[in-house]
Amino acid sequence: MSRRIDDGPRPKHAQLSDALAELATRELDPDTAIPSERELMATYDVSRATVRKAIDGLVASGLLHRIQGKGTFVARPRVESRLHLASFTEDMRRRGLTPSTRLMRVDEERPPAEIARTLRLGARGTAWRIDRVRLADGQPMAIEQGWYPRALLPDLDTEDLTGSLYTLFAGRYDLVIDGAEQTLWGEAAEGATARRLEAPVHTPLLVFRRLSSAAGRPVEHVVSRYRGDRYQVHMSLGAASGDAGRTSTARRERS
Repeated sequence: MSRRIDDGPRPKHAQLSDALAELATRELDPDTAIPSERELMATYDVSRATVRKAIDGLVASGLLHRIQGKGTFVARPRVESRLHLASFTEDMRRRGLTPSTRLMRVDEERPPAEIARTLRLGARGTAWRIDRVRLADGQPMAIEQGWYPRALLPDLDTEDLTGSLYTLFAGRYDLVIDGAEQTLWGEAAEGATARRLEAPVHTPLLVFRRLSSAAGRPVEHVVSRYRGDRYQVHMSLGAASGDAGRTSTARRERS
């Protein structure tokens, strides 16, 4: 908090951003509040607009995060995942985090037509709908809605669904997930999704839609929404002969 803000060539908001970044990385722990806007204005003798511009930049970069009505806090470091076939449970444990699950819903239903076709359910087949919140060290990381063919997974609703479903499928049903097609896009957290993720409204989300299969048989259609302020993805890309400039696809599993 001792860094001086002057009228030099660098904008004041950039100087203040440097000061706050140093405070957040060297002096404050994650989830600790930074000084209020009024305190920063008084300490550095700058305007409210300067303070807000500096904070906005650090929120956008992921170093800070806002909680409406409470203030601005130091963000936790994002958990990074590589695109690969490994369960959420294994992924978190490898990073020294404790995974857990809140099971919100498990029902047998006829899924929407597109999902029914994807899972090859036929005209009357049903699927298990499973809604879960996935946590790491007690912090909500993702919310997911998955569909699983009942014919392949009888009595799935009687099983423990709070751990890795892929481990359960392999051990209980002899279905080993060996492939997946996945699409990724971005959204903003709204309504029930924001509440269940304990995230401020408009928190950025990474959304994964995945169709997973075992020996060529579709087993899972799941949409997972990850908090973008707590999770990031690493990809290694290479151009094969004749493929330069084409969109690259990757497979990742989390369950």
